[in-house]
Amino acid sequence: MRLLALLVAAAASLAAQTSLVDRGFDHFYNLEYDEAIADFRQAIAQDPSSPDYHNHLAQTIVFREMYRDGALESELVSGNNSFLRRPKLNPSADTEREFLNQLAQAMSLAQARLQKNPNDTGALYALGISYGLRANYYWQVRKAWRDSLRDATAARRQHNRISELEPNNVDARLVEGLHDYIVGSLPPLWRMLGFLAGIHGDKDKGIRAIQDVARNGKRNRVDAQIFLCALDRRDNQPLKAVPLLQELIARFPRNFLLRLELSQMYSMGGDGTRALAILDDVARQKTGHAPGFDRLPWEKIYFQEGTIQFWYRDLDHALENLQKVAASPAELDLNTGAQTWLRIGQIYDLTHRRTEALAAYQKCIAYAPEADAAREARGYLSTPYRRV
Repeated sequence: MRLLALLVAAAASLAAQTSLVDRGFDHFYNLEYDEAIADFRQAIAQDPSSPDYHNHLAQTIVFREMYRDGALESELVSGNNSFLRRPKLNPSADTEREFLNQLAQAMSLAQARLQKNPNDTGALYALGISYGLRANYYWQVRKAWRDSLRDATAARRQHNRISELEPNNVDARLVEGLHDYIVGSLPPLWRMLGFLAGIHGDKDKGIRAIQDVARNGKRNRVDAQIFLCALDRRDNQPLKAVPLLQELIARFPRNFLLRLELSQMYSMGGDGTRALAILDDVARQKTGHAPGFDRLPWEKIYFQEGTIQFWYRDLDHALENLQKVAASPAELDLNTGAQTWLRIGQIYDLTHRRTEALAAYQKCIAYAPEADAAREARGYLSTPYRRV
């Protein structure tokens, strides 16, 4: 009876941890990062020996920073290709320390398990995730290309080993698919560096692997679906992403960024009317205090609406919306603020108000000197913007 009681208690504890993790990921994908962090901390407190839980916490910490800095959002109908040119994030020293400490704990726990059993696929998976998270951090935050490539290679090696041991493990193919796609998309010199690291790069092969995970994965299915949406946008096939986005919105209704992305996909696909209708629905959700939408600043709605109107040549309404955005700089991340002033300058150039255009470009440059929008604005100081 004592043994049975212990087994029942252990099962109850495991169920509680599973429930915490599931709830944490529901918060995570609904952009509720503080709540997700609290759940993952509690899961770690109940089972500090799980490398997965430390990885979950580390991932959420860095995604919270990316969300705050606007790095989770697309270029919002800008026409720019920023897939490999993300802005440098600036997390606090405490945030960076905790992120790296959580990864170090996850790696140590996974490596200890692998010393006992080199074929422990759960430990291999966790170790690969740790390397992948750190690789992404080195790339986006520290701009340490070689360190990022080294860790990316290590992540791929762990998950390739899982594929050898468990050929039907679909989730392990996501890392390989992403690496194949990214390296296959790089310029020749960078692609050569990937080749030297053992990643040959093949866009089509990478997409097929990601699609397989999006259809059949368990742990990585949602991530693969989100990646596919981004890749469809990057490859100028935005309408392919619509069904996936609709599925994700139904599953994570408090994630307003998914709705903004859906609006963007329709706009890029040539349906400006439907794109703006989705934004009208987003505005209604916010006005009605739908769960999650109070966290969405009105300025993000105005920005996307103005950007779509800009591309569809409704310049008067575009200017009106973008001026609302510019009037509330405290609500903006650096990218959105710089992009707003760039668009205002372009509208002034298109409507033959050169003095006002120059002033807007100067504000764009001053707002975020290192942003892509600022670099573009510098070119218009000497040559007015003209749309082909």
